[in-house]
Amino acid sequence: MTLDFKSPRKTRIRQRLFRRSAKRLRLPIAILLVLLLGATFLFYEHEAPIVTEEESQALNLTASSGQEPSVSAPPEPPSSRVIEGEISQGDTIAALLGDYLSSQELHELATESRKVFPLSSICAGKPYKLCLEQGELERFEYDINTDHQLVITRETKGFEISKVPIDYTIEKKLVRGTITANLFEAVSKTGEGDSLAMALGDIFAWDIDFIRDLRSGDSFQVLVEKRFREGSPAGYGAILAAEFSNQGKSFRAFRFQDGNRSPAYYDASGQSMKKAFLKAPLAFSRISSGFTMRRFHPITKTWKAHPAIDYAAATGTPIMAIGDGSIIKIGYTQYNGNHVKIRHTNGIETLYLHMSKFAKGMKSGKRLSQGDVIGYVGSTGLATGPHLCFRMTRNGAPVNPNSIKSIAADPIGRNRLGEFKSTINPYLAMFENQDSIQAQAPVQEPTSKAN
Repeated sequence: MTLDFKSPRKTRIRQRLFRRSAKRLRLPIAILLVLLLGATFLFYEHEAPIVTEEESQALNLTASSGQEPSVSAPPEPPSSRVIEGEISQGDTIAALLGDYLSSQELHELATESRKVFPLSSICAGKPYKLCLEQGELERFEYDINTDHQLVITRETKGFEISKVPIDYTIEKKLVRGTITANLFEAVSKTGEGDSLAMALGDIFAWDIDFIRDLRSGDSFQVLVEKRFREGSPAGYGAILAAEFSNQGKSFRAFRFQDGNRSPAYYDASGQSMKKAFLKAPLAFSRISSGFTMRRFHPITKTWKAHPAIDYAAATGTPIMAIGDGSIIKIGYTQYNGNHVKIRHTNGIETLYLHMSKFAKGMKSGKRLSQGDVIGYVGSTGLATGPHLCFRMTRNGAPVNPNSIKSIAADPIGRNRLGEFKSTINPYLAMFENQDSIQAQAPVQEPTSKAN
């Protein structure tokens, strides 16, 4: 038997069934084609451009004149452009200006700028501005500090480089506050910033220990310059006059420039506010242990002398040299941890213990100025927590830092004392007038520039 055999009768039946099915499908397929054609026509009819009457008239006029219809050109990019930002960590002048200057031009610029400001000294976080003309660098501005900026202008034959004062609009404001907890909180309640509290603390740092001496109810008045740059607040300028009432005693300070000296602060009699030693090596903290010849040590569990003052503060808080001097010892020991010893005048030496680390550049023999940061609070050595152990000796014998009577710096010269008195008279009247809100006292410096 052949397996491939197919019955002729069955084949004819299948062919008839196929033809009948095809006839049934012809009508639906035709209807579907008609619907698709209609949808396509409606789509293109809808997308056809709409020509307004004015456009139609314009086209007719163009056609009658034989001219081609005009097509408007795309707008040209702006010729001038300003890019503003802040220096990022790791940025160099080549990274900022490399798209606009060649390698040779960058080298020439860096060489020429050294006389004014080294471009290798640009710092992260400082604002800058690039002014471009037709895609080419025209001007570069960089804020060196809050008072001056570096300006580089590209000329035909090189660069013009200058260090200029930042142009501020100055408004004088009298700020008054009362201490409830600390100086920062009191200043904040007046609506002012922490930098004003720091500046106020710096002025009276020789007379008031803002860690130990403050009491609830103490008060202050300060006449300060508020800066505005292009209409926006830009921090503070100089404090022109300030008064701090501490434990019933008032301290007053007035800013004055005595001849060729730098501007400084003096009391009402013309004596300098600056003295040989600061009242404390930390700006703001708290005393955890005072000077005593008998104290129970929390680690050794023994009674022993503690001829020092311990200042409790967060790790990393800057520690300042309380006076001019030179480092005679720096290093690490098991008990003192990281420490620095400074020799001052008149046989006085100061010792700063338990630092987390030293400030950059600290080494034996280094000369220091009052207020220089020498290290940062820590808990190295024999310490229960982060704090500064501060000691002072005179001719080798321990002395209580609070008992030292500091000698003041030079007073105002006699030939300028009359001018000083005239300058501070409006400030004295302002302090006496407790109802005054805004003071109209004169200033010595031009108010359009930073002081």
